[in-house]
Amino acid sequence: MRTTKLIAAAVVLATICGCMKKEDESGYVGPQNVKVTDGVMTPEVMLSLGRLSDPQLSPDGTKVLYGVSYQSIADNRSCRNLFLSNLDGTGKVQLTRYAKSVNCARWMPDGKSVLFVQGGQIWKAPFLGGKLGKKVKISDVPAGVSEFAISPDGTKIMYISTIHSAVETPADTGLDKAQAYATEDLMYRHWDHWVTEIPRTYVAELSDDITPEKSTDILGADELFELPTEPFGGIEQLSWAPDSRHIAYSCRKLTGKRYAFSTDTEIYIYDIVSGSTVQIPMHGGYDTDPVWAPDGKHLAWISMPRDGYEADQQRLMVCDVDLSTPESPVVSGIRRLGEDFDHDCAGIVWNGNGEIYFNALMNEAVQSIFRTSLDGRVERLTPGDWWNDFGSPWAIKPTEEGIELYCTYMSLNFPTELVKVTLPSQGEPSFEAVSHENDAIFEQLDAPTCESRQIRTVDGKSMQTWVMYPPKFDKSKVYPAITIVLGGPQGSNSQDWSYRWCYRLMAQQGYIVVMPNRRGTTAFGQEWKEEISGDYIGLNMQDYLCAAKELKAEPFVGKMACCGASYGGYSAYYLMGIHGDVFDCFVAHAGIFDEAGLWFTTEEMWFPNFDNGGLQIASFADDLTMGKNIGKTGENAWGGIAQAGAPYSSAPKAVRHYTHSPKDGIQNWHTPILCIHGGMDFRIPYTQGMAAFNAAQMMGVPSKLVVFPEENHWILQPQNALYWHRTYFDWLDRWCK
Repeated sequence: MRTTKLIAAAVVLATICGCMKKEDESGYVGPQNVKVTDGVMTPEVMLSLGRLSDPQLSPDGTKVLYGVSYQSIADNRSCRNLFLSNLDGTGKVQLTRYAKSVNCARWMPDGKSVLFVQGGQIWKAPFLGGKLGKKVKISDVPAGVSEFAISPDGTKIMYISTIHSAVETPADTGLDKAQAYATEDLMYRHWDHWVTEIPRTYVAELSDDITPEKSTDILGADELFELPTEPFGGIEQLSWAPDSRHIAYSCRKLTGKRYAFSTDTEIYIYDIVSGSTVQIPMHGGYDTDPVWAPDGKHLAWISMPRDGYEADQQRLMVCDVDLSTPESPVVSGIRRLGEDFDHDCAGIVWNGNGEIYFNALMNEAVQSIFRTSLDGRVERLTPGDWWNDFGSPWAIKPTEEGIELYCTYMSLNFPTELVKVTLPSQGEPSFEAVSHENDAIFEQLDAPTCESRQIRTVDGKSMQTWVMYPPKFDKSKVYPAITIVLGGPQGSNSQDWSYRWCYRLMAQQGYIVVMPNRRGTTAFGQEWKEEISGDYIGLNMQDYLCAAKELKAEPFVGKMACCGASYGGYSAYYLMGIHGDVFDCFVAHAGIFDEAGLWFTTEEMWFPNFDNGGLQIASFADDLTMGKNIGKTGENAWGGIAQAGAPYSSAPKAVRHYTHSPKDGIQNWHTPILCIHGGMDFRIPYTQGMAAFNAAQMMGVPSKLVVFPEENHWILQPQNALYWHRTYFDWLDRWCK
């Protein structure tokens, strides 16, 4: 299958900082010198790509600082270092060559130095003559620092560290050689770790000696609240006000069972001088990502209306803030921008005091950039025929001809790069690549082709579906195909690049890749998205079969596989029992096999409680928030918490859901299946994958089980990732080629 010969070695770049010590370079992982002889991308080639992230505009607006991670398969590790270029991508230099990754790199407001996190502490390096000087450690925080943000005036810093949680370990009682976890409440695990520590955010004077003793906990409370919210929240959940005195932050001020069943994070404004806090009253679901206007008179954020529904509509909200009495900010005029905008907003960026840029997935299944004024008029800036996913701008530059936006973008054909989007006052917009991190590799590869198809569903609707064809595709030949069953379940097959489910990699192995945007995907409005909640086994499963059957009817399509992860793994297990002979093999990664078993072993209870039928789908005006139900008793409520999505619930959607779990169709299983799982996956514990494999074995179905004991819901270590891909393609080739 794979005939490409890969020669990869670290390339020593010509432009480096002369101030770096030799010991810093020991174990350095840098750009790879990849030679492809036959135009085919292999897993080894894909893993050699540089992974660009976190662009930061210099204070004078002329340069961009960003990081790139490279992987060493031999050493089974990755390393991230810093680069600098002009806005147009010219003058690229590598600033660091450390063996330990550098993260969260931020300019000081005067542009004379850069701060970053390395080894769990904050470091500072002078920036002179286009180079970084010798780094100096400026923090000594025993629990470590993960991220930070510098105040606008450059005098203060807020940073994220941790405190001890309510989970007890033997070490807490003096038994330092014993290992156990003890708890008396819920939320003792998060995705891939036991909650022995809780993230908290601190404020300190920005000096060369940042310690816990010289820092203030923003929450300042004995309650074990998280700031930022686990498991995926970071420093973007906090925002310095322009006055460098106030901080807006998002926090779910709940613990235990109430936390486990609720998504009610609220936005708070904290005064670092008095320690007082003002809440912006929303009382719904997630309120996240607060961003101040440059004048401090407005605050924007993303808001979901219903508690307990983590995939609710992401609305763009704004309010007026009066900071004239600093210890008691006055919040007023809370409103939604774009009342009729039926898509999920993300990536808030202010341009001046009256204009906001953001991004959203749209009906063409691409992520586009938008602009709105404070009166709520929304304007789309990147058109749907640009088949790329664009991030929100990290720089906005007015020109005589119009506006230039500097963003990140990606597609099914390449990972994240920097790009310039030109919006002329007259004429059509255009875009131009700024960075070219992986051009030298992609120029050696034969490119696949992609099309967007509309497929008719069983209820007469039209479903957008991406189809990627192998390089040098010839309609007169017959190719194996893969139907991708999406995770989420609320997500989208857009033009985003993935290193695990890399569709270009699949196409370059000779497969036609079919990516249906079935019911529950997020790019097509709230109604389409919500049709999956409480109906896992219904229309979205038929959507997959419609797409698979239509493509399989093409004369150039031969055998077809069905592959997916998480909810996609659930879909694979469920389709195993109902597909007939549509598919020739299955691959399920981190899939749900037994829904009742998952309810009792997963950790985020709000997710199954809603999606399994606990909250009925209703309009935003209806009072159906979890916050209103917590503490009440009645039908389908136990322990003071509404649990209508539970296996013991009498709610009709829950009854239907649990009586049609994938495990209930195993008598119909007859198609070969590969089951993959991570041993540290706490969202969907690995026993689900074992149970599915055992069932297949007992049904006499050809099957294989792969468990990665040190991986979580994702496969992250380079050698594990390579083994994953090799196993995946070996299985597909065995049954489809």
